[in-house]
Amino acid sequence: MVQYSGADLDASFAALSDATRRGVLEQLGRADASITELAEKFHMTLTGMKKHVGVLERAGLVATKKVGRVRTCKLGPSRLSAATAWIEGYRQLWGSRFDELDEVIEELKRKENIDGRKKRQ
Repeated sequence: MVQYSGADLDASFAALSDATRRGVLEQLGRADASITELAEKFHMTLTGMKKHVGVLERAGLVATKKVGRVRTCKLGPSRLSAATAWIEGYRQLWGSRFDELDEVIEELKRKENIDGRKKRQ
């Protein structure tokens, strides 16, 4: 399995653990927004939203740019690529394990049908 930097993944999953931050990412997926606009949308104080955006920014999920007094947010450069790749690796692993389990179950069913026929005869 491919190894990923634990710190990067930890930061991404920590950022995603909060519903508000997931909502911010969803909102920024539609359009860039200022911190003020995000704070209003999520009915938060400006300070609270700045903290959420800071967590997302440190995780590389959001990028901000200050123009004058307005700090605009947009989706960051990573766009969850490391977390997505990590999840995909485990999806493939578990998919293959479930396929193997299906084969075992089918083999047991075949044996059970054969044994059942033998008992009836």
